[in-house]
Amino acid sequence: MPLTIDDLRPDEGAKKESRRVGRGHGSGRGKTAGRGTKGQNARSGGGVRPGFEGGQLPIQQRMPYKRGFTNIWRTQWETVNVSQLADLDVDGPITPDVLVEAGLVRSTRYPVKILGVGELSNKLTVQAHGFSKGAQALIENAGGTVEVLERTDEWTSARPRTRRLPLNRELKAMGVGKVNGPSRAEAIAELEGKKEA
Repeated sequence: MPLTIDDLRPDEGAKKESRRVGRGHGSGRGKTAGRGTKGQNARSGGGVRPGFEGGQLPIQQRMPYKRGFTNIWRTQWETVNVSQLADLDVDGPITPDVLVEAGLVRSTRYPVKILGVGELSNKLTVQAHGFSKGAQALIENAGGTVEVLERTDEWTSARPRTRRLPLNRELKAMGVGKVNGPSRAEAIAELEGKKEA
């Protein structure tokens, strides 16, 4: 006997019919259709949103640290715009040390990144730890050159397991933040003096 299209059936157990509730007593889910007796959850559209605690102040409001997070591995970049470089009157390449002297960055302890905000017509040689694509294009279009420096700052050695930078461990040992303890700036200056000695 030839096989016809109406002979085709899915494999046994491949398709499961959905339970039809609210179809009378003979269905096995009669009367309340598995919703119990009255109340918010018995109504159509009933129930509460995820995280609802009955009107009590929810946990994400009781405990502010539950909202979002602080990225403890974030690199603290020093950013400088191309327009700021155009205003510098410097002979030779622009390095992080030059930017510190000009007051454009805080310290050479932090990696420097050049951003492409503004215009540039000067031919400059710029040395930094990072460049945005726009900044690199502006510098090179003006006839300048871009040199990417290797990062040696302390943020490259942050240890995820301890969630603590080596510098922070030293500052804690020195009592920074404690009563009668040194300020952070004083402690960092003292550590730098020890390294130079």
